[in-house]
Amino acid sequence: MRKGGSILVLNTEKDFEVLKVLGSDLRIRILGLLNGKKLNVNEIAKALNIPQSTAAVNIKALEKAGLVKVENKKGKKGSQKLCSAQYSEIVIAFPSRAPEDREDDVIEVEMPVGLYTKFEVSPPCGLCSPEKIIGFLDAPDSFWSPERVKAGLLWFEKGFVEYKFPNNALYKREPLKRIEVSMELSSEVPGTNKNWPSDITLWINEVEIGTWTSPGDFGDRRGRFTPLWWKLEGSQYGLLKTWIVTDEGSFVDGERVSDVTLKDLKIYDHSSIKIRVGVKEDARNVGGINIFGRGFGNYDQDIVLRLCF
Repeated sequence: MRKGGSILVLNTEKDFEVLKVLGSDLRIRILGLLNGKKLNVNEIAKALNIPQSTAAVNIKALEKAGLVKVENKKGKKGSQKLCSAQYSEIVIAFPSRAPEDREDDVIEVEMPVGLYTKFEVSPPCGLCSPEKIIGFLDAPDSFWSPERVKAGLLWFEKGFVEYKFPNNALYKREPLKRIEVSMELSSEVPGTNKNWPSDITLWINEVEIGTWTSPGDFGDRRGRFTPLWWKLEGSQYGLLKTWIVTDEGSFVDGERVSDVTLKDLKIYDHSSIKIRVGVKEDARNVGGINIFGRGFGNYDQDIVLRLCF
């Protein structure tokens, strides 16, 4: 269970008891009724047209699960118990699965989205930190701004950004079994459009791993971590995608995308691991790319590289 402001993130493997409490239409209705307001049990029962005893029992279950707060408040005719929702949004997170069981020996490095070492981008393009726009919009040269290291969101129509990760595999005695690259992505269109496909490709050590087609540029609601100053007409969040390379091939979220294997990447021939992501000029769907990092989108992470032994 992870809390973020008024947002509660439930893990399907760890928070099963809370999920069971939420498995009731009436309790969901109670939480919706209490969102942004405080009501006593009588008011809840009246609003939902249910017996007071039924409202009390379900409030107690929600309180025990930590979803509702009950506090005593003095009134004209004694005290009353006021109920309020602890969270304005509850998210259910399904842990990502690799094609095989995950090993315990994992080295993870998280790279800020603005800490790329090479880029080629075309407008519309830009980048911003959680506080402000960096440089000028639709000006590729702004991608060289020193403030790019603070970026929490960057976007462009076609091209790529490339990152150099430390090659920690060189210091392990165990053989490398799997590489994972995870990031939050969406298409890019002026404004937003949920039906705007874009073919987003990943390369490792200049070897093309595979392509995932983003369905659109999402702006139907504000991203959970997107700052309030960022206009609602702009890209709000993406989808968390994970590329995985093993001895058997390459996958995106468990679906095979190519026959590239660990051997093809020649990991032990390089002092660093180069990760490139972008939209090819000759892609079938040139629909741009948004890369969401910390401070934007629905996931509080930058670009994550995992080496599994």
